[in-house]
Amino acid sequence: MERITKEQVRHVAKLARLEFKEEKIEQLAYELDEIISFAEQLNELDTDNVEPTSHVLDVRNVLREDEVKPSLSREETMKNAPDQKDGQFKVPSVLE
Repeated sequence: MERITKEQVRHVAKLARLEFKEEKIEQLAYELDEIISFAEQLNELDTDNVEPTSHVLDVRNVLREDEVKPSLSREETMKNAPDQKDGQFKVPSVLE
């Protein structure tokens, strides 16, 4: 059963601004069809007693409280700057 047609491959290639020779389009249609067949096999699995997860490992964000800590003053930070203006680093323009 053909799920992906050559016309669909051509359409997606056009949207992605890609060009393929006819042999490659046939190959891609076949490979995409095989991928869909494999994915359909997953539908056969019994997942009724499996909890949904977003990650296979139990991952949690480790956050700390925001605390004000001593840091360098603006003057101390800027004293080694090669070029500065109004308390900010001045760098060469990258846009014309």
